[in-house]
Amino acid sequence: MGIKCYNTLSGKKEEFEPIQPGKVGIYVCGVTVYDLCHIGHARSQIAFDVIVRYLKYRGYEVKYVRNFTDIDDKIIKRAREENLDWKEVAEKYIREFYNDFDKLFMIKPDVEPRVTEHIEDIINVVKILIDKGYAYVVDGDVYFSVKKFKDYGKLSKRSTEEMLAGARVEPDEKKEDPLDFALWKRSKDGEPGWESPWGRGRPGWHIECTVMSTKYLGKTFDIHGGGMDLIFPHHENEIAQAECAFGQKYVKYWIHNGFVNINKEKMSKSTGLFFTIRDVLKKTDPEVLRFFLLSKHYRSPLDFSEEGLKESWRALLKFYGTLLQIKEKLKDVYATVPCTDDYVKSFIERFVNAMDDDFNTAKAIGIVFDTLSHISSINEKEKLGPCYVEFVKAIKEVSEVLGVFMSEPEDFFKRTNTIMANLKNLDIKEIEALIHQRAEFRKMKNFEKADEIRGKLKEMGIVLEDTPSGTRWRFEI
Repeated sequence: MGIKCYNTLSGKKEEFEPIQPGKVGIYVCGVTVYDLCHIGHARSQIAFDVIVRYLKYRGYEVKYVRNFTDIDDKIIKRAREENLDWKEVAEKYIREFYNDFDKLFMIKPDVEPRVTEHIEDIINVVKILIDKGYAYVVDGDVYFSVKKFKDYGKLSKRSTEEMLAGARVEPDEKKEDPLDFALWKRSKDGEPGWESPWGRGRPGWHIECTVMSTKYLGKTFDIHGGGMDLIFPHHENEIAQAECAFGQKYVKYWIHNGFVNINKEKMSKSTGLFFTIRDVLKKTDPEVLRFFLLSKHYRSPLDFSEEGLKESWRALLKFYGTLLQIKEKLKDVYATVPCTDDYVKSFIERFVNAMDDDFNTAKAIGIVFDTLSHISSINEKEKLGPCYVEFVKAIKEVSEVLGVFMSEPEDFFKRTNTIMANLKNLDIKEIEALIHQRAEFRKMKNFEKADEIRGKLKEMGIVLEDTPSGTRWRFEI
């Protein structure tokens, strides 16, 4: 059985068969670099990060392209607000993008094109559309004529009325039709621009991705990804431009991730309803955030909340804590014979089956926890040891795909304690001194004093666990 993926174009799951056997080209819409990225951006980028990782895991040679929109009205506006050149704004927020996403264990795309590096390519495609009669020029602006493309709407499956509403069309006397959209926009005085056959200007938003994707992946390629909010008008317009310019199918599989909601409303900068990645990472561990975002199927809506993050944190604490407990129980005498437990031995097969079903990370994560729970219930050491070794080896494969479960348990607990201590304004050295003092009282059989310290630590939100190898501590999440 191979991979099945949900194709927005057909509205159903399809067998994944790349255009060229063994090779996959994937283009994912990046960000417009005028501000810090929020959790909605993180969900989209992590969803496709996992899809790329999984395709590679399954043996495909993947070419992964993700763009930066580095010229846009929002960038120009931010430049004025910050009294900077627009190029400085773009560079600043590209740096901030990496600062945020590098913390979330993202793999780097093979190509990261920027719009401003492809102006000549964009002009050439706009020329093709004009020459073929699909676009027209008015006073230095170039518009795509939607009515000339008979398949317009095939991705979003919207009626004309819905498309007019979805595109937020503003009255424009220059347009022949309200749905027509800009391929090239004349620059106003004081705005950045590039010389073109139609005068000084800059690209429209939609043409950018059409040009950059086809430049690096070919006129027809396998996967185009992005958030559901991009289906219309952005991806609909990309299809119209590409298929009119090049006369062939643009993309075989369209994959879109669901929204992140806050109080049942879509997270959005335009409404002010959003949390930046940076702010969230002040309160939690990067692995926790990534785990949280993968805990629902990528197409499902995801409700963001602090309690949801805490639940993910507790789940990872349980995962790493269980691994430590098993390891201590075995005392390093467990690698003498192979694992004979069928449920453990089938772990990777079950994981692959889940991921083959439209990259179902939620189901895959459930399989991880079910398998670990099964292992922890094994009573015989001679059976437990080999199963533990088998699972630890397999979890390294899984972590390469998901980008979670890759920590050493001790490191994860240490990171958790550092974050929580900072949030509570507590000194870890003082905490550890109290724990050492309690240990001394226990040695002296002064359990009353030892219990006093335990109570004091509990008031700080600290849980103690006495083990044969010493006392472990962590904050209660």
